[in-house]
Amino acid sequence: MEKLKKNRLFYHVYKNKFLYLIGIIALLMVDYLDLYIPLYIGEITDGLTFHTIDLTAIDKIVLIMIAISVMITIFRFLWHYFIFGTCQKIINSLRKDIFKKLEMLSQSYFNKNKTGDIMTRFTNDLDAIEGAIGFAIMMSFDAIVLTVMVVYKMITHVSLTLTLLTLIPMVLVALSSILLGKKFDEKFFVKQKAFGHLNDAVQESVTAIRVIKAFVQEEKQLEHFKKVNDNNRKANADISILRAIFWPVLETFIGLSYVVAIVFGGYYCLIGEITLGKFITFSSYIGTLFWPMLIVGDIVSVVSEASASLKRINEVFDAEVEIKNSANMVDVKELQGEIIFDAVDFKYEDNLPLALEDISIKINKGEMFAILGKTGCGKTTMVNLITRVYDVTSGNIYIDGNNIKDIPLNVLRSNIGYVPQDNFLFSETLKENISFGKLDATDQEIYEACKMADIHDNIMAFPNKYETMIGERGVTLSGGQKQRTSIARALIKDSPILIMDDSLSAVDTDTEDTIINNLKKIRKNKTTIMIAHRVSTVQSADHILVLEDGKIAEYGTYQQLLDKNGLFTQMVEKQQLEKQLITAEQGGN
Repeated sequence: MEKLKKNRLFYHVYKNKFLYLIGIIALLMVDYLDLYIPLYIGEITDGLTFHTIDLTAIDKIVLIMIAISVMITIFRFLWHYFIFGTCQKIINSLRKDIFKKLEMLSQSYFNKNKTGDIMTRFTNDLDAIEGAIGFAIMMSFDAIVLTVMVVYKMITHVSLTLTLLTLIPMVLVALSSILLGKKFDEKFFVKQKAFGHLNDAVQESVTAIRVIKAFVQEEKQLEHFKKVNDNNRKANADISILRAIFWPVLETFIGLSYVVAIVFGGYYCLIGEITLGKFITFSSYIGTLFWPMLIVGDIVSVVSEASASLKRINEVFDAEVEIKNSANMVDVKELQGEIIFDAVDFKYEDNLPLALEDISIKINKGEMFAILGKTGCGKTTMVNLITRVYDVTSGNIYIDGNNIKDIPLNVLRSNIGYVPQDNFLFSETLKENISFGKLDATDQEIYEACKMADIHDNIMAFPNKYETMIGERGVTLSGGQKQRTSIARALIKDSPILIMDDSLSAVDTDTEDTIINNLKKIRKNKTTIMIAHRVSTVQSADHILVLEDGKIAEYGTYQQLLDKNGLFTQMVEKQQLEKQLITAEQGGN
């Protein structure tokens, strides 16, 4: 069972084996009953030819044939229900497993794999696998069993020699399927990758449509799309060429079987080796065998596509979960908020330079701690290490004296409120977005969090208030409204640690002051970490860390840093000068 669990598809198929078995038995019954219709037709033909049958006997045979047809209908419904129903159940479980695995994977996986390609695995790849475990399994079993049964009846009821002559083209069909099957497999893998890139190009362009229009780059994006689209067309064309070769060859062999049956069957009938009734029965069986021969092409195509898709699905399951619970987890349920960086180095990839170097700093419980620095200096990287989006390359981080890697992930993250830099919002109501931080939050708790984030009055001015639906990624809100909604979502958790990653950049200074004053009131004895570019944002911080090129440049209180007359002082003077220039320009106007 453990080995099966490693291959999620086979594991789910094995779990539902009894439902599959019922469907296969029903399919077997359909094939078995199908054998008798040609036999009864041959029996009536011979009876009429040799005058050995009367009307009563014909009526009896016709009634039996009607009963068989009814039973075939019932069993056909059963195999459809159990095989295709079970197939959909398996795909549903597999889709849940993929989603669960994606939630476990670290940020580095999503940095390397594009969203569109990941989405393709949820859609096209799973659809291809569904075709294999439903259509292909059913058709393969049906074709094999039906062929065996029909061939057996042809040998025992008609003629061994005639049967062997007719089967020669079928052997050629099997050989051509084996030879082209591998080629189909390779081509479908390329096709699925090409479709993933196409899907990614569309998804990225739709998401960035405002940027594309703002920079008047529609033509550039169209050229990029044409290139990706042409690659997808070429991948599909390669498969079409293979099919164009395979199907005519297949149809030629089928036609050859029919010619053999007519020529030799007719000859045997003329010389008296078989009766006319047996010849008609044999011809009906040949017609029945055409379907398994025709379906071989579809089975090869579907299985090849599913095989390529399964490889891509297994790439997700085989991806290493880099951020996981330690074997030495400590028994802790709540955090207090003391954070220590001890000689921390971090790089995103082995071949990239250090993003953080020799960071050693202590953030005391209950203080407001600010991180400043130029873009790309490592501010966001620091807080990503606190939430274990990434793990340190070397050194250690301690929270309340415990190594961060030994704190259970769910405990660590549930005790941290986080306002991300991109302020991502879901395509749901404002109320649902804000309560995402606390799913059981009462309306009063939601209102209070929004008042503290200074967004409550804005929301109440909307026609639907808190039930207002926002567009994808919050596009219907202004930048400031998105930021304040994200702040409310974090504040409602009332967590011992709050991280705000440049979360006040889109609000005016008056709103900024209001929010910071509210934070002072509600965050007493709780740790608050603020990343900012504006010096005004961090004036109230207990301590300020200034980063430069991933290293600690300065550290201290606001006044201590001013007294050092270093990098922080330069930032203050520069921003004050910018403010004076803006004021002067406004006064001149």
